[in-house]
Amino acid sequence: MAQNDSILRFENVSVTFDTVEALKDVSFDLKEGQTRIILGAAGSGKTVLLKTAIALDCPSAGKVILFGQEIQNLREQQLFDIRRRVGILFQEGALFDSMTVERNVAYPLISLRTASESKKNVDRSKDKPAEPTQSIRERIQQALDFVELGQTLKQFPDELSGGMQRRVAIARAVVAQPPLLLYDSPTAGLDPITAHTIVTLIIKERDLDNTTALVVTHRYQDGNLAANFRYNPDNAQLEPDPTAAERTIFMVMREGKLVFEGSQRELEASTDDYVSKFVKRD
Repeated sequence: MAQNDSILRFENVSVTFDTVEALKDVSFDLKEGQTRIILGAAGSGKTVLLKTAIALDCPSAGKVILFGQEIQNLREQQLFDIRRRVGILFQEGALFDSMTVERNVAYPLISLRTASESKKNVDRSKDKPAEPTQSIRERIQQALDFVELGQTLKQFPDELSGGMQRRVAIARAVVAQPPLLLYDSPTAGLDPITAHTIVTLIIKERDLDNTTALVVTHRYQDGNLAANFRYNPDNAQLEPDPTAAERTIFMVMREGKLVFEGSQRELEASTDDYVSKFVKRD
């Protein structure tokens, strides 16, 4: 896929639950290497948009095109093949409490292996649950080292702080090295210092692996960092980068509608009362 090709496109997408329209005629085109920051009030359709992007919620109208394929009418196996190219950080992390950190992070890789064996008609019905192979263990270690939690392999989620759990969830999202990442409120409920750490990891993943991302957030600060900073691997810090703004698009949702789409400068210049509520002004 060439640089700046479309990764995810919504064409006049609506999603209806019973009689409630959760998304209303939403259109946008996410290009390779872009980060889109999605702002909006609670219930405005942000999470539904993420779910619709991978066909967990199905459009009642319009088209969703992911990696060049229209996905709403695909069979489950076809959807699995596409979804494996998407990393997802769910709200609150959504780790499996009964699994160690190692097993949590391994989950996407083991799922991929199991699916591959199923295609080859390998019968594992009498086997124990699949264990991580050596190559999978190496990938797990790399992912946990990436989020600076390489020492937590044998711990369980309830032994970790909320911020550490969120970092493990990021490791799980990136372990399969997907080209597209969906982050659902990655900094919700975290203190400012820990939230800054989480956004630094998102920017680190963007800059080191050139990933494309949709980031749902309630914090304008998260988008501000993405739009103005880059990750410096030499000192593991964020530093100002004027070119980051070119790759960062802001979107604002209201009652299922996309009411703003543009740069940070355009967002801050908006005179719309609703849109302006999501801009932190000095």
